[in-house]
Amino acid sequence: MDSWNRAIALIEEQIADGAHHRTSGTVDVARLARATLTSEHHFRRMFSVLAGMPVSEYVRRRRMTLAAPAVLSGQEPLQDIAVRFGYRSADAFSRAFRAVHGVGPVDARRAAPRLRSQPPLRFTLSVEGTQQMTYRIETLDAFTLLGRRRRLPIVHQGPNPAMTAFLDELGQKTLEDIAALSTGRPPGVLAVCTAFEEEREDGSTFDYWLAAATQSPPPDDGRQPDHGPLESLEVEAHQWLVLSSQGVEIEEIQQLWPQAYGEWFPANPYEPLDVPEMLATVHDDGGEEDHMELWLAVRPTAQSSG
Repeated sequence: MDSWNRAIALIEEQIADGAHHRTSGTVDVARLARATLTSEHHFRRMFSVLAGMPVSEYVRRRRMTLAAPAVLSGQEPLQDIAVRFGYRSADAFSRAFRAVHGVGPVDARRAAPRLRSQPPLRFTLSVEGTQQMTYRIETLDAFTLLGRRRRLPIVHQGPNPAMTAFLDELGQKTLEDIAALSTGRPPGVLAVCTAFEEEREDGSTFDYWLAAATQSPPPDDGRQPDHGPLESLEVEAHQWLVLSSQGVEIEEIQQLWPQAYGEWFPANPYEPLDVPEMLATVHDDGGEEDHMELWLAVRPTAQSSG
């Protein structure tokens, strides 16, 4: 955890530099990633899982915690405080202040409201991981995803109504047509997630596909399918981490991502790639849905490969 605590110290240093007029107060996430020996993409995902909030939210909370005394003192224009803490305008600073404290800076100066304080994070080692995780690493050649997509909001816990509505709208016939195109691995109709907004917060959006992996273009018999033409997405050759859920309940499936980023990646010399994430259904011998598999593209970290 030492490298992650160094990243927290860097955040404090960069915010403090702005507060003391030494820099613009901008937090360089690429620098934080280098401190943890990861890519920026990996750092953002890991931080969200370990801290329970995106790095941008943590930085905002710490900025507003440190900016509160300057706001309350009333000795400095809000525009000057905003610039020192990394905001280009007093309006942007005021929105961030209100989002954290529940009251705007002008009102905070007039009254004596209750404000919120975000202490610096500190990552510590706890005694977990007594249960071994099972996983496998697969290597897939390049393939094409063929299917339908919809821009949806992220829901980290519980059902996603927009996702359910999309599935109902497509209907069984469309899903059967997509399934018939499956010639690659993983087989069947895949739930594919890609094009996430940077921090992947609850309510932010991503592209959700119901698609099949195919190694060859679909046959062209001159007919237009009832559901309209399918979209395609090319995926390059990669190694893939495959984790399995215990069953097919929504809560069990949603736990696959925290298991991957909170448990597997910290313990193994790999990092995730910014590649579509795939969720495949595995059936039992009787053809019933048994469990789900999460497929994440990975590569060995620099330490393990060099």
